[in-house]
Amino acid sequence: MLQTLFSIGGFSLRSYGLVVAIAILIGLAVAYHLASSEKEYRQHLLDLVLFAVIGAIIGARVWQVFFYEWDYYSLHLAESFMIWHGGMAIQGGLVGAFIVGWIYTRKHQLDFWRMADIAAPGIILGQGIGRIACFLNGDAYGSPTNQGFGLVYPSGTPAYDAYGSQPLWPAEVWEGQWDMVVFALIIILSRWRKLPRGILFLTYIVLYSLGRFGLEFLRGDGARYLFNWTSGQWSSVGMIVIVLISAAVLTLPRSIARK
Repeated sequence: MLQTLFSIGGFSLRSYGLVVAIAILIGLAVAYHLASSEKEYRQHLLDLVLFAVIGAIIGARVWQVFFYEWDYYSLHLAESFMIWHGGMAIQGGLVGAFIVGWIYTRKHQLDFWRMADIAAPGIILGQGIGRIACFLNGDAYGSPTNQGFGLVYPSGTPAYDAYGSQPLWPAEVWEGQWDMVVFALIIILSRWRKLPRGILFLTYIVLYSLGRFGLEFLRGDGARYLFNWTSGQWSSVGMIVIVLISAAVLTLPRSIARK
């Protein structure tokens, strides 16, 4: 784990920010490459990503404050806007980016679902790379393994502050690996031209959410609620329900037309 890469004077380059920036650029490059046959959509990708990143930051912070750590922030409202102190929920970031994407495509008269299908592989690849940032920063950590194996985080990291030098489950590492598996599956599915528009994107959401739901049982951060589920698990379930409804709306007209 390496939170700060180097410091010059009063400036410090943090590994978290650098890795996230690299993840965004690589994700954009993948989407741009896959949109080679969709020139109308390709020319909008850069502008869309710039706006989507802003939406993602806002959504990630809102999610973190209200769904993950409201007990704390309800007593420290002024800190709700201090994103430099950490605390960004990736699921909220996805929601924020999707909302911005929907507004952008409507404004420019583009098909949101087509754009979403183009972006899906780049998004999940970026998420996988982004989990490296969590590992280097020592957040999104797991719970104690209570065994002789696991990740031992150094002092100064959120994980160490919570559990000291206890070995913890590598929850963020495994989530990053799961994201890479989902990326590979989405690339394979993208070759199937008969998929209805939007289904590739919705498949990515379901696969990611299923993996996130399972790995949340190993997480050691955040509060737990009904059924002893974390905010991440409830968010995953909510996303899957929305996906199933969206898939029905997208495919039902097609099924009726065939009849």
